[in-house]
Amino acid sequence: MTAYKERFPIGARVRIAERADVEAFRASWTLHNPLTSEQIEFAERETVVNGVGFYHGGDPLYTLTDVPGVWHELCLSGCDPNSA
Repeated sequence: MTAYKERFPIGARVRIAERADVEAFRASWTLHNPLTSEQIEFAERETVVNGVGFYHGGDPLYTLTDVPGVWHELCLSGCDPNSA
């Protein structure tokens, strides 16, 4: 991954990781922008990238449509545009 290069541009459809994976990330992540307990409730939701920013050093951080908080790229995956 290149510093300051996001995987998901604004407008991309993404899926938040499974609840167990989001909880594991929250429990193990000790650096910037920790996930909140409120964010756990949005696991497995499909949504659209609303904004992209970068933590110093290049970590992409996302805001999502109708989903609270700041999300780490490791908690997101792309959606198949052909899925229903």
